[in-house]
Amino acid sequence: MWDKLALILLIIGGINWGLVGVFEFDLVAWIFGGAASFISRAIYILVAISALWCMTFLFRRDALTEPSAATERR
Repeated sequence: MWDKLALILLIIGGINWGLVGVFEFDLVAWIFGGAASFISRAIYILVAISALWCMTFLFRRDALTEPSAATERR
């Protein structure tokens, strides 16, 4: 569950950064009233925490396999 939530937040963050890079448009800031608003900052922090969480995928063997394949090996 946490892995999927972290990936969803990273997708949101990636789309937002893509919009900033291509169109100079910050969707999160636009929706929540500016980049300095509390909600926007909270979302930016959650995306950063999600990125740190997803870095653990590089070191977890089960994260790189299908769930059914991981249970069959045991």
